[in-house]
Amino acid sequence: MKKPPCPNASCSTTASVIHHGCYKTRSGKRRRYRCRSCGKTFCSTTATPYHRLHHQRSTFDQVAHLSVEGVNKSAIARLKRLSWNTVARWLEKAARCCRRFNHEQINELGVPEIQADEIRTIVGDKDSPVWVFTTLDVWSRLWPSTVVGRRSYRNTYALLKDTVSRMRPECFPLIVTDGFEYYAKVVWRLFGRACVYGQVIKTRRNDRIVKVERRRVIGATWRFEQALTQSEDSSKLNTSFIERLNLTIRQGSSYLYRRTICHARSKNRLEDQLELLRCYYNFVRSHRSLRRGRQAVTPAMQAGLTKRPLTLREIFSSRILPLSPNAIAHVFTGITAKLRLAA
Repeated sequence: MKKPPCPNASCSTTASVIHHGCYKTRSGKRRRYRCRSCGKTFCSTTATPYHRLHHQRSTFDQVAHLSVEGVNKSAIARLKRLSWNTVARWLEKAARCCRRFNHEQINELGVPEIQADEIRTIVGDKDSPVWVFTTLDVWSRLWPSTVVGRRSYRNTYALLKDTVSRMRPECFPLIVTDGFEYYAKVVWRLFGRACVYGQVIKTRRNDRIVKVERRRVIGATWRFEQALTQSEDSSKLNTSFIERLNLTIRQGSSYLYRRTICHARSKNRLEDQLELLRCYYNFVRSHRSLRRGRQAVTPAMQAGLTKRPLTLREIFSSRILPLSPNAIAHVFTGITAKLRLAA
């Protein structure tokens, strides 16, 4: 069995780890380890969501799996015969691990086309609406960034800035959004004339789309034609892929069901659920429209981040090491947290 690395952040990754006895649990004996550099003793689950778990790890994985398939916490508690508080605490641990995993793994993306959109929902009561901002890499179907908050310039900037920070420096993608007023200002601030940016504006009447207008905002006509010719997915400006992602998000989160009684009671819980769902969507769940021969692959595989679909066990078994204050601000709340700290 491969020895786990030392969970002490001050130790190097090459620190020598040796066996250090065993301890008893309900399911049998577990091995302990000791780091020769710092002298710290630990077990195989230290610094993971499984640490001091009084149930089987498979039960923890099943709870997380049910959550990202749209089952609410009360139903999960009934199905698994657990306390509601236990389910809520486990999902917080899982979301914290997934947030860190997303931050570390989603980087150096080669993004030819980006789509962005927002989902409206409520937190607490109907008088407290919030918006879930999301971006999508159309070619790989990867969901790189999300921000929860008011429909404002600050959150729009936080979303696209976080997406840009995960892209390669040489990428100048085709960007398509709806007609929300702040997108054009943020895209111009981040890219200037280097990118190609267009908007798709839909006019609705009696809940039906009666008109679709496509606008070129940044970039000459020939640049749009060149970008669409090189695109493997889009023959004209559209927001179809990000709208399909929005539907997947609504189906995967009980908080976002329409006319649900299980809406989020706080913004933090909604953010936790979205981080868990984003990790599952990118790294675990195979996408039907992405194929290598007969095999469906995950968005992370298509983007070159992994070579095979991961499992929740592998993600939750990854180490959660302490972060610096600046890294904590970036991981938990993105650029908005940095702006608040600066203020």
